[in-house]
Amino acid sequence: MPLEHAILAFIEYQPMSGYDLKKFFDVSVAHFWSATQSHIYKSLEGLEKKGWAEARVIQQDGKPNRKEYQITDEGRAELRRWMVTPLPMDPVREASLIQIFFSHFSSNEQIAALLEARMQEIREHLYILRTSAQAAINENAQRISIERARQLWQITLDYGIDYYEFELAWYEKTLETVRNLPPLMPPNLPSP
Repeated sequence: MPLEHAILAFIEYQPMSGYDLKKFFDVSVAHFWSATQSHIYKSLEGLEKKGWAEARVIQQDGKPNRKEYQITDEGRAELRRWMVTPLPMDPVREASLIQIFFSHFSSNEQIAALLEARMQEIREHLYILRTSAQAAINENAQRISIERARQLWQITLDYGIDYYEFELAWYEKTLETVRNLPPLMPPNLPSP
């Protein structure tokens, strides 16, 4: 499961708590893989049960104890195996396309408004990738001083930027088509 393997890869860098992992997900890989706090904790439990990670409790004064996870030798072997195993293509799931697909009873203006809202969201996301995500890569690369890792991280960020630039271009092209759709026909519903 990719989430488990992503967690193994993160805790291979250093032991981390579930809270730490969520922060790392949000600033490093969120442009192509997101994880909720609850999914992270559930995966950590699974990793521990499989013997791929082990936890240790760190006593803290005035705060709840901290549970940090570190990768085991079995976890490292599993991570290495997974890293060289080709993965099947993920099916595309895009809720906004479901809206478009079934919008034949919406006006052109209503559909265009959906597209324009999505385009604005994409622009905002691209800004985050180009600023915050890029800064996180630069900062983490300086911290660990592994040029190979920095270049691989940059490749994934470039993918995210390219993906959203393509999506934005597609929406811009589609917006023109939507504005010129045939007139809206009233639904032909059965009589009661």
